[in-house]
Amino acid sequence: MKKKIVILGSTGSIGQNTLEVIKRDKKNFEILLLSTNSNIKKIFKQAKEFKVKNIIVSNQKKFKKLESKFKKSKINIYNSFDYIDKIFKNKKIDYTMVAISGLDGLKPTLQLTKYSKNLAIVNKESLICGWNLINKNLIKYKTRFIPIDSEHFSIYSLIRNKNINSVDRIYITASGGPFIDFPKKKFETIKPADALKHPNWKMGKKITIDSATLMNKVFEVIEAKNIFNISYDKISILTHPKSYIHAIVKFNNGLSKILVHDPDMKIPIYNSLTFIFKKKIKVHPLNLNILNNLDLKKVDLNKFPLIKILNKLPNHTSLFETVLITINDFLVYKFLENKINFKKLMSLIYKFSNLKEFQKFKKIRPKNVDDIYRLRKYVSSKMNSLGI
Repeated sequence: MKKKIVILGSTGSIGQNTLEVIKRDKKNFEILLLSTNSNIKKIFKQAKEFKVKNIIVSNQKKFKKLESKFKKSKINIYNSFDYIDKIFKNKKIDYTMVAISGLDGLKPTLQLTKYSKNLAIVNKESLICGWNLINKNLIKYKTRFIPIDSEHFSIYSLIRNKNINSVDRIYITASGGPFIDFPKKKFETIKPADALKHPNWKMGKKITIDSATLMNKVFEVIEAKNIFNISYDKISILTHPKSYIHAIVKFNNGLSKILVHDPDMKIPIYNSLTFIFKKKIKVHPLNLNILNNLDLKKVDLNKFPLIKILNKLPNHTSLFETVLITINDFLVYKFLENKINFKKLMSLIYKFSNLKEFQKFKKIRPKNVDDIYRLRKYVSSKMNSLGI
């Protein structure tokens, strides 16, 4: 029997990689739903290739264009994730990949938990801001959760079937982005085009800038704290320019485990689907040149000060994470629009995250999705009023 699959964000890099992995063993899969924000050309091509009957297009203008253009097709085209319950009703999904970027991915994540046997998530914002809500649903519906970011999948693989209390420390690696060896005194000269040249990974613009500031590592530490129920003081970041080691776990028994793989997201995606796959993935030989020159170092906090934000975060899930996500999103887009320089980008993220009016949200836990969405709107309004 074919395994039933859902991919949200199928036109983005993770979604495309997931389809590339599935293509290797196509006969064992039935894709029930694909989604995109606005790339209607690509999603319709994907739907035809994989014989998908349902697609969601979030952008209303693009939805209307696709709906009118392909009115006679046998594909059901929807304009909102609100139709998820209608699409699935009492159906069960074997594997759902949530690869939507932004907080808009939280609500459909919660909806799909009740239909999915296995839920793979690469949506940072949902895991950071709404983990307590997601985890509640995972327990309620007995859904298996699989983190897909290379760092978290590596940790997941290393500590699987082990008690978290046996872990002494988790080390997450960071490539350091394009500026790991760039002089700090020249940070003001960095242009968006420079920051978008990641040396190892091909990603969207927003996450690539986060990688350049190392804000993505702040977010990944928060994710790791949430997912693995471990305190911040047991998680460290090490720079590793080759992106070959993705995580190191040191156990209380004196043993340490390292997980390595090429910087290719198809590898964690494939391994999250091994309960289905019969074919092996093509891999390169072990790279001894990299292993003999790992170049692991502590983060230079003078150069990448945003890492210090982690020292002030509460160990419980709070609404402050939503504040942090919103501030970072707002300022990254200002940088991409050339409204602020790279140095200013980092200093303003740090400055605004420490404002007293935002600090109070560290004491408040999100009770539902609306709490998170309301706060995002409030913080966005505050940031807009600053006239940056």
